[in-house]
Parts: sequence; structure tokens; C-alpha cells
Amino acid sequence: MSKQPCVYILASKRYGTLYIGVTAHLLERVHQHRTGAMPGFTDRYGVHLLVRYEMFADMPSAIAREKQLKGWHRDWKINLIESDNPDWADLAPGLGLAPLRHDGC
Repeated sequence: MSKQPCVYILASKRYGTLYIGVTAHLLERVHQHRTGAMPGFTDRYGVHLLVRYEMFADMPSAIAREKQLKGWHRDWKINLIESDNPDWADLAPGLGLAPLRHDGC
């Protein structure tokens, strides 16, 4: 996947802890979260499942959407995830990343 601005949502599990981020390199960023290369919130709380992403034509649009989603109530975020991914499946393997092991790595 080439450089493509996007907003993504990671989850620790179904209805678990959520993280919303923005990047131009989705696969690389998700890999960084999963391997602990980005110490912080996602590493501390085991937030590694890619449950939603939205692509944009430019980074300002992606940043605006990220800010919008971060301002939403949790229930709205859950409804958004479930509108396209009702089972909270990890979408990363469909993009080329290896599936997560049972220990969360």
C-alpha cells in the first residue's frame, strides 16, 4: 500500500479500549503499534486490532476526520465500527499484515 492519508481505529477487543489515529502509511503504522515500536497508549493497553479505517485524498481531510471522531461519544464510535465491521474482525490481515497471535503480538 503506497502513501495514502487515512484515519484508523484500533481496539483491544470487541467493545474494548479504542484508539483513533491518522497516518499516510497504514500498514507501517499498524505494524509499529503491534510491535511496540510506538511505546505509549496502544502498547500499554494492548490496543492492536485494526477494526476500521477510512482513506482520504489529502492529509488535511484525514486530520479533520480524526479530530471529528475523537470528539464523538463512545457509542457513536462503536456504531461506526459496527456499520462496516459488525464482528470487530481484525482488518489488518486483509491488507497484508500477519494475523495477531493469541498472546496479542
